Amino acid sequence: MKAVENYIGAIVVVDLSSPFVCIGTLTDVSDKVLVLSDADLHDLRDTPTNRENYVADSKFSGVKKNRTRVLVMVREVVAVSRLDDVVDE
Repeated sequence: MKAVENYIGAIVVVDLSSPFVCIGTLTDVSDKVLVLSDADLHDLRDTPTNRENYVADSKFSGVKKNRTRVLVMVREVVAVSRLDDVVDE
């Protein structure tokens, strides 16, 4: 997760192996957890929107914060990207 440290301070999208996606400001990284603040931890089963559309909508409309701080287990992470790097075309 060393490369992810370069994203500290940025708003990131964390795609998880489960039907969850987390969007928030990356504040810390360790071998076991990513720490995000002002985050949206979203269960994709709660909406008819797919992952790509939900993330693109978050880029357009802003992060729908529902957590002040969330710890994301690294073993569940599939991908991490900056929200600014999301293509919404």
